[in-house]
Amino acid sequence: MKNALMLSGLFAGLSSLPAMAQEGLKTIGKPVDGGLNFQPAATSLADGLQRLDYMILVIITVICIFVAGLLGYAILRFNKRANPTPAKFTHHTPVEIAWTVLPILVLVFIGSFSLPQLFAQQEIPEGDITIKVTGYQWYWGYEYVDEGIAFESYMLGNPSTLDPEARPADADVTPFVLDDAMRAKLTDAGFNEDEFLLATDTSVVVPSGKTIVMQVTAADVIHSWTIPAFGVKQDAVPGRLAQLWFNVDEGKEGIYFGQCSELCGKDHAYMPITVKVVTQAEYDAWLKAATEELAGTPQSFQVASN
Repeated sequence: MKNALMLSGLFAGLSSLPAMAQEGLKTIGKPVDGGLNFQPAATSLADGLQRLDYMILVIITVICIFVAGLLGYAILRFNKRANPTPAKFTHHTPVEIAWTVLPILVLVFIGSFSLPQLFAQQEIPEGDITIKVTGYQWYWGYEYVDEGIAFESYMLGNPSTLDPEARPADADVTPFVLDDAMRAKLTDAGFNEDEFLLATDTSVVVPSGKTIVMQVTAADVIHSWTIPAFGVKQDAVPGRLAQLWFNVDEGKEGIYFGQCSELCGKDHAYMPITVKVVTQAEYDAWLKAATEELAGTPQSFQVASN
């Protein structure tokens, strides 16, 4: 990813930038203990997928009840005691036509609703903001293509996020372990205890009401970038550039979490995604601060290396 290595020395300074957009944001999209339903839909894509799922659930339930009823009827009506002399016919044309035609009609009905959802996912619109995301073992790299900003994102508590010189309390943090020191680190970063394994040191920041196009790839093995509340998931394959898009509804500003969804090695479980959705004004302020923080950095690194 362009400028990724040259910006590695700036992670500590950059990590404070997403926090600017975190003030006053509520957490909306994250897993909850004992949860049975979807996360709240934040995009039209997620809303459409959830509606489709509920519709198919109703259809499947009706079919299961119908089949169970037929089985119960057959058991009661045609057991040896109730029907000691069974019929000897082998075909019943109307029934055979029915059990062929009815499933076809059900599948056509489901397809008439599912195909539009698939096309909505795969037809990538022109984006207001384009972000290239690269999966690494085991963190994410982001580049705002048109703004020239690039940074990496590690799970909060990853050794790469511990800097005792900048934060002395980091010396007491055990990587990947939720203890008192880790709880304090989460609190200092503005996250809750139950967001351990979800929170990252830097976050993708996007405005609501704008079309965001993510260009997804990987540098080593296959990863998968997903945000359940957005209804998006895309494999990140080395050597290939795939795309996904989303547009978070206005009024649904907040923090949304996801995780790598393709088994990618020993630290696969420690590869979360944090997206902060803010208003356009808040995004403009974050972008200005991030641009100023990174302005001229690649050039200065090149001069130092020469």
